[in-house]
Amino acid sequence: MTRWVCLDVGEVLIDETRVWSTWADVLGVPRFTFMALLGAAIADGGEHPAVFERLGIAGWADHAPEVNRRYGGFTAADLYPDALPTIAAVRAAGLAVAVIGNQPARRHDELRAVGVEPDVMVMSETLGVEKPEPEFFGGALAAMGGPAPADVVYVGDRIDNDVRPAAAAGLHTAWLRRGPWGLLQSPGAAAPSLVLDRLDELPGRLAQLWS
Repeated sequence: MTRWVCLDVGEVLIDETRVWSTWADVLGVPRFTFMALLGAAIADGGEHPAVFERLGIAGWADHAPEVNRRYGGFTAADLYPDALPTIAAVRAAGLAVAVIGNQPARRHDELRAVGVEPDVMVMSETLGVEKPEPEFFGGALAAMGGPAPADVVYVGDRIDNDVRPAAAAGLHTAWLRRGPWGLLQSPGAAAPSLVLDRLDELPGRLAQLWS
């Protein structure tokens, strides 16, 4: 039976500093101010729209095309240094790798272009549903060929979007404590299967899941 490591994208493989900085630039807001407000929103249990509300910016989504134009998609510089080595190490250990996250469909080709070559890759736009909806994880399992949930570990930085709903779907969970969500959220009763400070800790700890 094949066991799977399923990786989220933002703050697991990709450092999102540049995309949030681009939003600040397009809106004409100092980057430091934007980042501080994003952290405050996360600490309050909110999402990024709370930043625009605090700034008094209505219709913020109308700026998305300009943000996308300036951002230009993922580049090799956006990859965390441990992303590709971890994928290689997991595959060398005999596990399959999936990359499935809340992202537009165009991220598929962008990730391939910077060297991310998992066994399965699909974005939420293609699945037609986003985390934390249960259907997202059902779609992820289907994309992996229908393994038993207990044969999959989902790796993400967020308790609310990753750890809690993946565990509810029967998957093992690995909480990666990096990025603002990873450092500001608390697991509470969520009890992830693994807690990681770096992604490259994962290969050496997979035996804890399937001993």
